Amino acid sequence: MADAHQTIDAEVKSNDVVLFMKGTPQFPMCGFSGQVVQILNYLGVPYKGVNVLEDEGVRQGIKDYSNWPTIPQLYVKGEFVGGCDITREMFQSGELQQFFSEKGVPVKQGA
Repeated sequence: MADAHQTIDAEVKSNDVVLFMKGTPQFPMCGFSGQVVQILNYLGVPYKGVNVLEDEGVRQGIKDYSNWPTIPQLYVKGEFVGGCDITREMFQSGELQQFFSEKGVPVKQGA
């Protein structure tokens, strides 16, 4: 499990925006992951998707890492943002766009 923790930690710290998800950004394998991908794509935010289905250690490890029981999980500049519901609510209120801007992550104008 230490290997999975190190892998997760490296991804979170080396990418400005990383989404631990089921599937890939091009082919989400669950509706919740797909919703977060749609939001990030709509905002034009560059991000890395990590497919937890490829590695059982990472799939369980990300839950332990964040102390959050569900996937997808969104991280921005090393900070855990939340899962699908939180990301969607923040997006709908405009809070997500503001959060990205505050963190120095570019967001598409008009989004």
